[in-house]
Amino acid sequence: MATEELDAAGSAHSAADAAHGGSNGAEAVGMPQLHFDTFPNQIFWLLVSLVVIYWLLSRIALPRISAVLADRQGTISGDLSAAEDYKAKAKDAEAAYEKALADARTKAQAIVAEARADIQKDVDAAIAKADSEIAAKTAQSQSRIAEIQAGAIDAIEAVAKDTAQSVVVALGGTADESAINAAVDKRVKG
Repeated sequence: MATEELDAAGSAHSAADAAHGGSNGAEAVGMPQLHFDTFPNQIFWLLVSLVVIYWLLSRIALPRISAVLADRQGTISGDLSAAEDYKAKAKDAEAAYEKALADARTKAQAIVAEARADIQKDVDAAIAKADSEIAAKTAQSQSRIAEIQAGAIDAIEAVAKDTAQSVVVALGGTADESAINAAVDKRVKG
């Protein structure tokens, strides 16, 4: 009985070797994926694998990816709206700056005009004071000149009379004072 079992086991083993492409079989089977006898089994496991992959993707991976994409889109939208807000604030700040700059320029021009008016008023007052001082000095100088001229004419007449008297005496004549005075007056007046 042991031999029969051994023979049965040996023949079963040879049949398994032949089925799996063993050296005892008459025909080589090749790759098991291409063996037509295993196609239904392979198609079953392919479908089971695809269903499991689809379930994993649809229940776990794709919702996470969708959540990340939604977060990114929300962040991008928030950043864009914040950028628009900052842009509007920048435009408002620029307009306020331009207005403040224009106001400052206007105020500076008013201050300059006021300073010019004050300076012009001071200059006009100084010019008027200088003109009055010059006019007073001119009048004083003219009166002094008139005095000097009057004094010079008198001095010239006196010198001319003395000189004429000295010349008459030097020439050996007698000096008549009234004749000398008449001759000098006639000559001085012209």
